[in-house]
Amino acid sequence: MLTLELMRHLWPNGNKKVSGLIEGIVATAPAVFAKYGFDSDLVIAHAMAQFSHECGAGLEMVENTNYSASRACAVWPNRFHSETDCYAKVDSFPGDPQFHTKLIDHVYGGRMGNAPYPSHDGSNNIGRGFSQITGHDGYLAVKNKTGIDLIAHPEYASDPRYALECGVADFVICGCLPYAQKDDLLGVSSMLNVGHYVSDPAKVVGYNERKIWLAHLKKDLADPQFRSAQAAPPIVSAVTPAPTPVSVLVHTPDLVLPPTPTIAPDAPPSPKKAEGFWDYIAQHLKP
Repeated sequence: MLTLELMRHLWPNGNKKVSGLIEGIVATAPAVFAKYGFDSDLVIAHAMAQFSHECGAGLEMVENTNYSASRACAVWPNRFHSETDCYAKVDSFPGDPQFHTKLIDHVYGGRMGNAPYPSHDGSNNIGRGFSQITGHDGYLAVKNKTGIDLIAHPEYASDPRYALECGVADFVICGCLPYAQKDDLLGVSSMLNVGHYVSDPAKVVGYNERKIWLAHLKKDLADPQFRSAQAAPPIVSAVTPAPTPVSVLVHTPDLVLPPTPTIAPDAPPSPKKAEGFWDYIAQHLKP
């Protein structure tokens, strides 16, 4: 089971971007794991290894979409041939404060269940949470599985009260659980990252990092110093309560969800390169 000691050890900066995130994980873990059939440390290790990689150990709970026009051309070369072409195609201009929203609405619009531009489905349904749920279809699937209304409140995927359940539900929806039970890292990683099984680890983004995380989760979950039961302290919510989800079976104290952190201009748009994350991997999670 997950304890505060273990989570603080694995995610030392886990509360840096979302206050109370680690406490939320520990508080909800017993009920969430029981609800979704996570009945062994092996399965928990596989899930938390994937989540640790996907959200940068809590440092990137929301996808970084702060692309410049030049970066957009590099990421989507078949869509944008120059900065001028990019601005024209997304109905924007240099210095437009809405450029990032328009860009993602165009790029993600009409995909993954998102309505096309001028709908804001693309920017509303960017990657969030432990498993980086993305797209209207992804959010709807988790809503249907959990009863947590991510369509009306996609930010709940990163809320300490619901983040673990949303991530675990998505893990199950993606078909990862049977592979986790068999201790098949490639199978788990394939289903979550690619969407289907692949036999070549090179086709999974960050496979080696996922492998490192798994090794450490297995080791630390078995370590007696991290197995003591320590309850997460209650945290007062600073979030305006939203309508009660359709059927939330996991109840926790109100937790703090601060505003989405501001991302510096021209920051790399990869959630896997969160501030300090690769230093942490290099220094702390050595194979």
